[in-house]
This record gives sequence, structure tokens and C-alpha cells, in this order.
Amino acid sequence: MDVQPIVQRGQPSLLLRDPLQLSGNYLVLPEELGPALALLARCDGLTLNELRMQAMASFGLVYPDELLQQMVEVLDDNFMLDNARAAEAHDRALAAYRAAPFRPPSLAGQSYPAKPADLRRLFDGYLSRVNGASRAAPAAGRGLFSPHIDYQRGGSVYAAVWQQAASMAQAADLVILLGTDHHSQGDRLTLTRQSYATPYGVLPTDRALVDALAEAIGPQAAFAGELRHRAEHSLELVATWLHHMRGGRPVAMVPILTGSFADFIDGQGDPADDAVLAAFLATLRQQAWTAGRQVLVVASGDLAHVGPVFGGAEVDAAGRAALGQADEELMQQLAAGSAAGFFAAIRRVEDRNNVCGASPFYLALRLLGEVEGQVVAYDQCPADQRNTSLVSVCGMVFG
Repeated sequence: MDVQPIVQRGQPSLLLRDPLQLSGNYLVLPEELGPALALLARCDGLTLNELRMQAMASFGLVYPDELLQQMVEVLDDNFMLDNARAAEAHDRALAAYRAAPFRPPSLAGQSYPAKPADLRRLFDGYLSRVNGASRAAPAAGRGLFSPHIDYQRGGSVYAAVWQQAASMAQAADLVILLGTDHHSQGDRLTLTRQSYATPYGVLPTDRALVDALAEAIGPQAAFAGELRHRAEHSLELVATWLHHMRGGRPVAMVPILTGSFADFIDGQGDPADDAVLAAFLATLRQQAWTAGRQVLVVASGDLAHVGPVFGGAEVDAAGRAALGQADEELMQQLAAGSAAGFFAAIRRVEDRNNVCGASPFYLALRLLGEVEGQVVAYDQCPADQRNTSLVSVCGMVFG
């Protein structure tokens, strides 16, 4: 569950969003119910009386039983409790997702235009403002790293990297798209056989390659979180740029959500020694680069997420400068093609900057092998109205 503090009608409140969108609703709860919600999140099988007693013991708060009952009923009605009703709703939604002719663009008409002509004008406008000093990457280029922040804030970085990679995008006949799974639950990799659609049409998924990957990492693990593909933006926003740069022409694609590396960052092993990741990468190398295919690896990720919105201190001018230096170290490791160096730099500081692209960037470098890249664009984007929280993004190409 995604829980964010908001102000609703002048009152501090909590916005609850289900990443799977099983009910299609958002919930707003009074802020004072936050401790009770936290207890629910970490406890299983509590009665209402036990919940009330724990809230009193842990937080010194006294909740009326009827208030707790109402909260639980509302959560249950919207499939936000881990129970049989939610499991049935999940199974229905997954069956509908798989039976559909394609995955429709979930943000079209909301975050960006749904009509192709309007979308084309938006993207061409971003592209027209790109400084043309950078040299375009050759068609034989092997990879690119793109942000997945919304277009309104990251449009200039999207445009810069995709313009430089235009020939690569146009020449590709297979695109391996690795994107951050923002709501992974221990899943290293999450596949889908469904094809992604954009306002320009459908980008067909290479199902044979997906099946080979699923066999390598285990079908149950590969598809356990598949429904998260339905609403995850990290692949959609980048696939839409890919389709635009190809003039609306389709291309075979393998859309892969990559999960959190939090356990690795905490010192519980190393991604270089992970058997699942090794099997995944070996299968991709063996199966994708066959029969002379022109393969393009696209990693979709952002860099830092810092400031009050992300649970940190306000970022001032000095903080911006320090963040720029930290990001520069990461981008140097990426440009050198060093997956190990990139991950080590994140783990050394315990990921204090909340790098959102850790897993897709790392896996893309491992897949590409010996490669060198170029930083095309970098920006620090506001993440709150006071500009004290930031998301940093970059675009890179690998020849």
C-alpha cells in the first residue's frame, strides 16, 4: 500500500493508494488513524480489541471500537486487507489483464495526451528545445538509460537522450526494457506475456523470449507480481518515447520490472552472486542476440529521491550541490560500464539518496557487458511545492 500525507479540507490526512488498483479507489483517512494503520500493516490476525489495546500500549492513543471497525470495513471493502476477498479480486483482475488484447496505456489522458497527434506535438516540442551540440549515437549503439519521471518535469532530459539515441531506436528489431518496480515485494524480476500499447499503437511482446526467461528463473516467481505491470509507470513512459522515436512503427519488446535491491544494500549478499539474476542474464544473452538481431537495451530509472516528501530533511542550496556530487559519482561509474562500482557507491552510503534506478541500471550494465557510455543530460526536479524535495534524473547512451 502506498500511504502519503496530504491536507484534505484543511485537515492533515493520509492518502491510501493500492498499486494494484483492485478497487479503483483512493482512500483518505484522518491523520490520527495513522498509528492504527501502522499496527495493521505489521500485525496479522488482530482482533479489534487487540488492535485498540496495542494502540494504547504503543502510542498512548485511545480509539473507540466503532472507529476502528469503520476503518477496517472501509479497507476491506476496497480490497486493501490481505484476505480472501482481496485474493479473489486480484485473481479476477489478473485474468482480465491477461485476456485483454494488450496492456492499455494507464497514464494516457492523465499524465500525457491520449491522442497521437497531441502526443506528437508534445514530444516534438521537447525535442525542438534540445541543444544540438551532442553527437548522435550510431544506429549500432547497444543501450540507453532514460528517466521515468513524469514528462512535465523530466521532458528536457527525456528529449535529450532519446534524440541522441534516435538512430538506435529506429534500427532496433528487439528492445529489452528494464524498469523499476516501485512496489516489488521481494520479487527480483517480474515478467509479462502481455504487449504494451501506447497512443501510437501496440509494441508486441516477444513471448518466446519471455517464456525462456520464465523457465530460467522459475515461472511462479517470474509472474507472481505480474498484475503490477498494469499500473506501473516506469515501463510505460519510456516505451511511449521509444514508439515516438520510431515514428509509430512497432518493434518487438521484452518488458521487465526489476525489484528492489534493499537486501543487497543492507549487506545480505551481493547481486553479482545471485543465482536468479545470473540465470536471467545468461538466458537473455543466449536467446536475444540470435540470427543477427539488432538488440537495444533500455533501462528506465531515476536517481535520487531526497527531502521531506521522501522522509528526509529539507534540501537547500548546499544540499543540492552535495547531491550533484553524489550523482556525479554514480554517473561516472555508469559511464564506465561498471555495474559493481555503481552498486558499491550506493551501498557505501546505505542508499541514503534513495536511488530509484539501482536495479534496472545495474542489470542493464551486466547485460551489456564491456561498454562505455556518455551522460547526455542531468537535472534535479522539484518534488514538492516549496522545492525542498528533489528527484534527480539523467539520460545516457552506450555505443
